[in-house]
Amino acid sequence: MNKTVEAKQLVCVLGGLSGVCGVVLLVLSFAINNGPPPKATTAELVHFGQQNYAKILWGAYMQAVAPVLIILFAFLIVHLAGATQKLSGWMTFLGATILMSVSLIEVTFYIGALYQDPVMMPFISLNLISAVQHLYFIVAAPALFLPLGIVLVRSRVLPKIFGYLALVLAAIFAGLGAIFLLRLTLPDAVTAFAGVQALWWLAAAVALMVRSRTLSEDFSFN
Repeated sequence: MNKTVEAKQLVCVLGGLSGVCGVVLLVLSFAINNGPPPKATTAELVHFGQQNYAKILWGAYMQAVAPVLIILFAFLIVHLAGATQKLSGWMTFLGATILMSVSLIEVTFYIGALYQDPVMMPFISLNLISAVQHLYFIVAAPALFLPLGIVLVRSRVLPKIFGYLALVLAAIFAGLGAIFLLRLTLPDAVTAFAGVQALWWLAAAVALMVRSRTLSEDFSFN
């Protein structure tokens, strides 16, 4: 194997690892910061924040960093597919920007919930988190998975099943966003479904690493 092929293979492996690490951080963020008990009073929210101060902040940190690593992986897919100058590639970049923005807004309110001045700040922040979660389903997830699915269906970077699954996820997320638009707080079952996308990213990242040798020989890295 010549050095050029080795370098290309390394890029694929590192890109896949970026996706895997992003998913791991995302899962850990929710594992250590699973939120306060339902219908908690303001006093109970303050107490919960005091008891779980470090967990909430570390969870917020992980949830802020995780999308960056996942989006880096998504950008590599677009690059490998030669779609950086195509509409599907541009829309993937836009979708990633929207997803990152929504994620950072939600993380901001996680941190904001720890403030005790004004006294209603924890309660206000939790309501704002519920509001922001609507954006993930309405626009953030569909705006990323739809164009990325098109990129994958039209390329040989990953097995086409990943592209078709991405299109299905885009449709489901958009559908859930519309169906539950009138519910200010999304049902737990709906928010839990968001975890499905983590499985897609994980499987796609592993698939890229497995295919790194073939891709490094077939694709150019300009």
